[in-house]
Amino acid sequence: MKARVHVMLKAGVLDPQGEAIRHALGAMGFDGVEGVRQGKVIELDLADGASEADVREMCEKLLANTVIESYTVDMG
Repeated sequence: MKARVHVMLKAGVLDPQGEAIRHALGAMGFDGVEGVRQGKVIELDLADGASEADVREMCEKLLANTVIESYTVDMG
């Protein structure tokens, strides 16, 4: 079974990588981009019997810094 975790900075947290991407896109002529938030995707290959609760525990303990990041879990 696979799980995909999407981790993003919470709203209101400064995103310097996102701002650098927005600036670079503007320099390349893509003037319509008003904001960029950069995140990460973590794909896990899980043994049979692993649950979404297990993945959420992984996120809370290691995969996401829950003080400044939020996450979503897609099982499938």
